Amino acid sequence: MSDERFEVQREIAARPAEIFALLCSPAGHVAIDSSGMLQSAEGKPVTAVGDEFLVHMDRESLNDFPMGKYDVTVIITAFEQDAHIEWTISGTIQPPIEHLYGYRLAPSETGTLVTSYYDWSRIAAPYREAGIFPIIPESGLRATLGILARTVENR
Repeated sequence: MSDERFEVQREIAARPAEIFALLCSPAGHVAIDSSGMLQSAEGKPVTAVGDEFLVHMDRESLNDFPMGKYDVTVIITAFEQDAHIEWTISGTIQPPIEHLYGYRLAPSETGTLVTSYYDWSRIAAPYREAGIFPIIPESGLRATLGILARTVENR
């Protein structure tokens, strides 16, 4: 792991296919978000690299920049059915920042070992120089995994 990437893991008592289905769903992203920024989403579940959906955001949840409510497009950058999903976003800030979020899923004896990651190693110099990364702390990834576990284990 680099200084520009967080990676956290958690065992979740659900099959990879169940977890992956939630991660492919725009509403699923909203349901498990621990930051409070994701308010709602529009679009169909993703099935391949290049698929997109819209998320309505509220930056007031982080209270770090006065962006208020805005929209982002989630763009899938890696997709391996029931095993790996990754995305970046495009939205208000242009050019796109190019930070990446993703999940790797591996079957385990108790269900699935889920690895969540956040990578900002590819961001452009102006964003890097602004000193605002990481936007989401490592604890935010851990909290989202907790919400993911609660969501899929109680179905």
